Amino acid sequence: MSLLPGAATTGADAPSADWSDGGVPGELTGPQPSGAAFEGRSTRLAKFHVPEIVFGPGSLAELGHCAARLGGRRPFLVTDPGLIEAGWVDEAVRHLRAVGLRPVVWHDVTPNPKDREVEAGFQRYAASGADVIVGVGGGSVIDAAKGVAILSSNGGRILDYEGVDQVGRPIPPTVMVPSTSGTGADVSQFAVVTDTTEHIKITIVSRTLVPETSVIDPRLLTTMPDWLNAATGLDALTHAIEAFVSRAHNPLTDTHALHAVKLITGNLVRTQLRPRDSGARLAMAQASLEAGMAFTNAILGATRAMSHQVGGLLDAPHGVVNGVLLPHVIRFNAQAWPERFVALGEAAGLDTAGAPPYEVAVRLAALVRSLADDVGVPKGLASLGVAESDVPVLARTTLKDACMATNPREVDVHDVEALFREAL
Repeated sequence: MSLLPGAATTGADAPSADWSDGGVPGELTGPQPSGAAFEGRSTRLAKFHVPEIVFGPGSLAELGHCAARLGGRRPFLVTDPGLIEAGWVDEAVRHLRAVGLRPVVWHDVTPNPKDREVEAGFQRYAASGADVIVGVGGGSVIDAAKGVAILSSNGGRILDYEGVDQVGRPIPPTVMVPSTSGTGADVSQFAVVTDTTEHIKITIVSRTLVPETSVIDPRLLTTMPDWLNAATGLDALTHAIEAFVSRAHNPLTDTHALHAVKLITGNLVRTQLRPRDSGARLAMAQASLEAGMAFTNAILGATRAMSHQVGGLLDAPHGVVNGVLLPHVIRFNAQAWPERFVALGEAAGLDTAGAPPYEVAVRLAALVRSLADDVGVPKGLASLGVAESDVPVLARTTLKDACMATNPREVDVHDVEALFREAL
């Protein structure tokens, strides 16, 4: 029996219910909630696409079995020099070889992966005779691995696939092992690549990009430098908040988004102060996972769209840029839909009893800014290198980003320019 509203059921499995008043599966007896009591619940058909997830300390040991189950014989392992230096690639290779696989390692990936790097990676993949693609690293590594997978079955240049549903053919199976607690790339339908000619980031959105398996081992998080820990943690917080207020949110994404906010606000600073605190690391690994599951299904909003452009211009970590931009975008979006921010405030630990919704949103924005201060994120974009003269171009390219489609408030170029100027 399907539990999706609108799905066909027959015979004894078919519940007798009138969906017109906002009923949801599991609430089929007695009067159904409606109006204010049902605010925020969605009766739209909801899809929730996630990989198989292997989660917990030591789960990297399962990598070989995960790749073999997908038919791998010669996995193409994408990583970067930092992960090699930390020792995680050697461990991953051992686990792959232990089940009889013959991995090929490619590590020429830099932060904010470049179009030319992805295309060079594909050439190496094609020449190696590899099959399953494995990414061991942060969001840049995983995005590069997805880019290689796209080109392996679709051809052309990676920039050809910008936008939504432009990847026409299925890609090789992928297994991702995240080494940071924030990007969500290991469970998402997104890949972000830098256009080195235009100095912008392009977003590729396709259900084909959701990996078959995500192996989440919190041990890998302990070797992140502090700046990366801060950046990816704020990235995850942005994912959770923007997914919750997205036009495409649903009850499934809401649950994960709110829990991610609770975990991040309660644990990110702990991981900065005590990098080997296993409890905090486990919580942040779960927060990254839940925020990723939320945003890949609900998409995002203006913060992420704007940060992509700054990252493309300056090659800056978008998690840091998110930390600067998010408070401004919260206040902006809350002018149109303040009620939606009350639950977020509660999840972040704010006392919301009796407070007007917009006041809660303003306090949430202040909490985000305080958290960014605590982990060392600059207060303004100017300190990252953004100039007033950059604003018009950044605003124009922001409006083309796929994440803008689900921002909860209508936005024009003047709005985006004003937000960038506020954030300078």
